[in-house]
Amino acid sequence: MNPSFDFKDIRPYYDKEINPALRRITAEPVFQNVLDYLFPDRPNEEIISEIHTITSVIEFQKVFMHQAIRSIVKQTSNGLTCSGFDNIDPDNAYLFIANHRDILLDSAILQILLVEHNFKTSEITFGSNLMTSEFVIDAGKANRMFKVFRDGTKREMLTNSKRLSAYMRYAITKKNTSLWIAQRKGRTKDGNDKTEPGLLKMLSISGTGNFIENFTELNIVPITISYEYEPCDVLKVKELYYSLKAPYKKNPDEDLNSIITGITQQKGRIHLSIGKPINDKLFEIEEKPNNDKINQLARMIDKQIYENYKLWKTNYIAYDILYNDKKYINKYTPEDKKAFKNYLIKQLINIKGDKKILEKIFLNIYANPVKNKNIYSV
Repeated sequence: MNPSFDFKDIRPYYDKEINPALRRITAEPVFQNVLDYLFPDRPNEEIISEIHTITSVIEFQKVFMHQAIRSIVKQTSNGLTCSGFDNIDPDNAYLFIANHRDILLDSAILQILLVEHNFKTSEITFGSNLMTSEFVIDAGKANRMFKVFRDGTKREMLTNSKRLSAYMRYAITKKNTSLWIAQRKGRTKDGNDKTEPGLLKMLSISGTGNFIENFTELNIVPITISYEYEPCDVLKVKELYYSLKAPYKKNPDEDLNSIITGITQQKGRIHLSIGKPINDKLFEIEEKPNNDKINQLARMIDKQIYENYKLWKTNYIAYDILYNDKKYINKYTPEDKKAFKNYLIKQLINIKGDKKILEKIFLNIYANPVKNKNIYSV
């Protein structure tokens, strides 16, 4: 372990800690509600008894979490597809940098697909803002989540960034464990999946070599998840609309509401794409001016995320409506367009405000992936 930092406060649970954590989780009354939703045809007592026999994190993920996420996908989508697993090697550890559309499902869907393709699951970032109770903390750390601090003074945030960077490099290079992290702080709200250079700067803090050596060691692979119907689209519209007038302040229970909405909302079809490791491309950045390398790397990650985005009828329809165009009319039927318009009206009906502005925000969420794919596919 990195001698400069103590990772106890941010690391996931060890196997020896998992059974006590699971017993605490199953003792919470809310867990009964979770089981009722996920497994309506199985007695809760039977599932809890099964969970109490689990003694490792991987066993928990395979025995319980895999079934749980598959249940969510079955109940709230029209199917899950994937591509790109031939780009990675089960024996290697990667830093998966992903676009972020749903608080829980983006990383959870990756985990079930890793298992189904005979890969080990990854560790996952876990924002401190989401750690609202011991139940949530136990559930996160039992699922190989490691803590990312979201608050603090400038000094505290710098220390936390250094520790996080050291832990991530340690996990990949010493534990040979893959990690999932979003390309930006928080979910994409407007449909523009853009990597924050600050994230890459944080990752580089723990490196001891030059630019290429530091990022080669992390073995970055871009991940793209594409939902036919955006999780929490109406909540995102509301936040973006209110942000036009004043800085947006979250309600205390807003993140939890987004998690529940993301889980239960119908999402249509879902596709997850594994990109190619960027290591070989890093040499193209070396010739750039030093102060531009991070930005070049961010754009390189964005390019793969945009190119691998699976565009659905909803994206093409939104684009054509937004620009009063028929550019993609061959991608959908008049019935598809009518259904999407009705969906838009239904989603926005309870939001007070300027309907034209609300509609434009909503349409951009779906249309921006089309615009970005066009720009970066040239």
